[in-house]
This record gives sequence, structure tokens and C-alpha cells, in this order.
Amino acid sequence: MTTENNLSENEEKKNPNEVSQDPSENTVSHDANQHEDDAEHLDDHEEEISLADALKEMEKIINTPNAGENFKRFNQLKEKASHYIHDEVEDKKHEYVEAGNPAENFSYEHPSQTKYSALVNIFKEKHDTFQKGQEEEQKKNLDHRQSIIERLKNLYTNSEPGVNLFKSIREIKEDWSKAGQVAKSEFKILNNNYFHHLNQFYQMLDLNKEFLEQEYSHNLEKREHIIARAKELENEPVIQKALNELQYLHKLWKEEAEPVAEEFREKTWEEFKEISNKIHERKSELSASIEKEQSENLEKKNQIIAEIKKLSEPSETPNHNYWQNAIKRVEDLRSDFLKTGSVPRKLSNQNWNDFKTTLRGFNTTKNNYYKSLKGSQQANLEEKLKLIQTAQDNMNNEEWDIAVPLFKKLQEDWKKIGHVPKSMTNKIWDEFRDACNAFFNNYREKSNTSTDNWKENYKNKKALLDELKEVSNEEGSIERIEQIKTSWNNIGKVPRDKISINSEFNKTLREKLKINKINELELKEEGLSENQLTDKARKIKNQISDLEAEIVKLENNLSFFNKPSRENPLLKDTYNTIDEKKAHLETLKQNLHSIISGD
Repeated sequence: MTTENNLSENEEKKNPNEVSQDPSENTVSHDANQHEDDAEHLDDHEEEISLADALKEMEKIINTPNAGENFKRFNQLKEKASHYIHDEVEDKKHEYVEAGNPAENFSYEHPSQTKYSALVNIFKEKHDTFQKGQEEEQKKNLDHRQSIIERLKNLYTNSEPGVNLFKSIREIKEDWSKAGQVAKSEFKILNNNYFHHLNQFYQMLDLNKEFLEQEYSHNLEKREHIIARAKELENEPVIQKALNELQYLHKLWKEEAEPVAEEFREKTWEEFKEISNKIHERKSELSASIEKEQSENLEKKNQIIAEIKKLSEPSETPNHNYWQNAIKRVEDLRSDFLKTGSVPRKLSNQNWNDFKTTLRGFNTTKNNYYKSLKGSQQANLEEKLKLIQTAQDNMNNEEWDIAVPLFKKLQEDWKKIGHVPKSMTNKIWDEFRDACNAFFNNYREKSNTSTDNWKENYKNKKALLDELKEVSNEEGSIERIEQIKTSWNNIGKVPRDKISINSEFNKTLREKLKINKINELELKEEGLSENQLTDKARKIKNQISDLEAEIVKLENNLSFFNKPSRENPLLKDTYNTIDEKKAHLETLKQNLHSIISGD
């Protein structure tokens, strides 16, 4: 007797996992496999991921219990991460050479290289361990499958009277389908051996029509269930899901739904094959959907490239603020580019190269601007050095009618001059401030204080204090406080018996600042004397040091948690506190810079 499980010479040369008894059946199975491979290949190119996210997912994989089995996914991430690191190193090299340095002297280690190498090495160890475990498991599965074959062989050669053959063959076939994988080198012979003895069993059943009919009926029922499910898949909206499940149904058909009676064999197969072909015809839907999405992604990416190019070619002469804003915008655009999905494969490399070339062009233009800025900073330095020399030459001048306007003019001119090289900022400011302080201290000591209208000063300060007391925490209150404080700074001394008004003003000021949630050191105020400016700068520096220490302490506390995250309810308040302190720290640094630079 010949059954559907007999293997032809040609079929033995195929993948044992895809053995089929009907040439047309094998064609459908092959198409399903081919489509699944194509879709999987498309999925590989569908995801764009940043370097940070790639490293994060690599770390997540190696922390899973069976990390080694994710070899394919880890390799995909490894290739992406390697690609990004290589590109960024090349960008640094490009900038280095563009600055006039010899290429052979370039040396740069990417900040993520160490982590990347560590992840790759750890995964290699875990994959090797996984492979050894797989080999041991496959050996056990081989022994188990061989024992199943022995049971099958004994079923038709040494069956005792009264044995339920139908039940026994069902158990053997079920055990075979559930048995684990074995090495590919073993599977072909093992599988052929199994089907050989299965055929022998069916030939023995031919002598017992009752058992054979039961087997045929059972398998026919399975075929009908498979056909019914395949019909449902015709209306499955997600075509990839339908194709994947169809592939599984073909596997069930070959392994669990054979043989059936001759009269149903061709009929059921043709019905199943026809349904399969209809589902496979929907592959064009998937391809069209992917092509449409990739075309839209290409358009988005080209728009991003065009915007970066536009930022590289400003219509008006750019300044420092322009480039700082442009740098932030380009970083956002770069992130959007990486998050956007794949583009048509034939245009992928060109699109990526256009993106990298445009980025490098932006950086080149930006760097050229800052190179030219260094020249203007040197000119500014020379101008400020001249002002320092004038201030030092006149700091002992007691011709007040001439000297006072002169020093006020020097201070105004100082503010108008732009930035100087950072390395000189503090040094020249200290020299200029010291010369100005020496002059004004001498002026205050020797000028006739009787000309000060102290009573009028008290009257003006009392009015300002009353105005301050009326301030609430409504919109515009902070600006109003700043105006009052600036006016207060510009008023001279008060009579000695009225000096307590200063303490009362400071107390009221602290109360108003508290309800408006602003630190006194963050106030924008004018009219401070040089000594007051120095004192304020000192206080800001102290508070900056305190804040930096607090932030370091909080961040160190986070490091004691395994994988700290903002999503962790226990850590949410800590992250918020760090954000608030960093924002406060940035404001203080800006205020200190304004004082130092004389803005």
C-alpha cells in the first residue's frame, strides 16, 4: 500500500521540515515560506533607531534569562550601533581635518564605544552558553525521537493482542509533533526513518480495514478543521498575520492530517490549495502598503534634509543666537530623521548619504562662523584693554567734574563691547572693576556728603517701601519688584536715625520674593555699586557650589537603584527635584555671567 507519507527521491533532498507528498502542495508551502522570508526582510529595514536606544535594547536583551536565543535581534542592533558609532567618528575626523589638522594625527574614542564593546562581549559569552545548552537539549531530543521510532516499530511488529492501535498511533504522532528540535545533520535521516516505519504501520493497517477507516476518518476531520480556519483567514485584515498562520496550517496538514481515504485525498487538498492561493494573492496588498509607507518616509526624510540645508544657508548674516537656536533645531531634526521608518531599499543608501553630507555641511558653516568670531573676540579684547588702561590712569584723579563722567562713560563703553576669549573674561573684568572701585571709593570719601539730600532720600525710600508692600503674586509682580529694587539701589543715603528703613525694606522684599517663588539672586536689578555687585557675585558663586553638590548627591542616590527610571513612582519626586535644582542652577549661572561680563 502506498500512502501520502511516502518520500520520493527528490523530496528527500528537500528540507526535512518541509516534506510534502504532493508537488502542488509543496509549491504552496514554498510560496508561504518565501513570503514570510520577504516580510521578515522588510521588517528588518522598517525600524530606525537611535544609538542610545539601540544600546539600551542590547542591554535589555543580555539581561533576559535566555539572552542567547535572541541572536538575530541582537545582531541587528549591534550592526546599527556600530554603524552610528562609525559615522559619528567619521564626523569628528571630518571636523578635525577641516580645522587644518593632519588626518594621520586624528585620535578619538567614541563615548559609547566602551559600553558597546562590553555589551557585545557579554552577549557572546551568553550566546556560547546558550549554544551549549541547545546542543545538550538537541541530544536529549534525539534520544527521545529515536525511542518514539522504536515504539512505532514495535506497534506493527510486536503488538500484543488487545492493543488499541488507533489510540497508540495517535499518542505516537502527538509525541513526535511535540518532541523538541534536533541537530540539522541528524534530522533528515531521523525524519525519513520515522515516515518509513509510519508507512509500514499503515500497510499493516491495510489488513485491518476497521482501524484504517478510523485513521482516515480522524485525519479527514483534521483536514476539514484546517480548511475551515483557512477560509476565515481570507478575511483577516492583517495580511502578514494571515500568511504566518497559513504557514502553520500547512505544517499541521503535513504532520497531523495524513493520510485520508483516496476519494477525499485530492478533493480536500485542492480545496486547501485554492484557499491558500487566494490568501497569497493578497501579498500585493502588503507590498503596496509597505511601498506607500516607505515613499511617505522618504518624503519626510527629504524634507528634514531640506530644512537642515536651509539652516546652513541663512538669508541674513547670522549671529551667535542664530547658531545656538539652529544647533538645537538640527538636533531635533536629526532625532526625527532617525525615528522615521525605512525608505525604498534602492534609495536607502543615497538618502542616508544625503543626510550625512547635509549635516556635515551645516557643521562646517557653523564652525566657520565661530572661527571668524574668535577674530572679533580678539578685537574686543584689545578695546577692553584700552578701557582698563584709561581707568587705571585716572583712578586717582580728583577733578570730579571731569573724572566722574569719564568713569561713567568707561562703564557704558565696557557694556557695549562684545565678548572676549573665555580665558581672559574674568581676568580683565577684575582689573577693570578694581580700577573703577578705587576711583569711586575715593570719590565717596572725599566728596562733600553735605550735598546729599538725605531727608529727600528717606522720603523716596519710604514711598518705594509702601509700594513694595502692595505687591502681590499676580502676573507682572516680579517685574514690578525688579523696578522697585532698581529704584531703591539708585537712591543715596538716609539720616542715621532712619537707617532702619533698609532692614524693613529687605524683610518686606524677602516676603514678596517668597510668595512669588523667586530667589533674590535671580532678580534683574540695576544701580548696584561695584561693592554690591562683588558681594552679589560672591553669594551667587556660593549658591552655585551648594546647588551643584546637592545635585551630585541626588544623582548618586539614584545610582543605588537597579535601572533607575522616571516611571518608577519611588523615584519620580527625586527626578523632579533634580530638574528644579538644575533649572535654578542655570539661572544663577546666567546671572553670574551677566555680572562678570558687565552686561
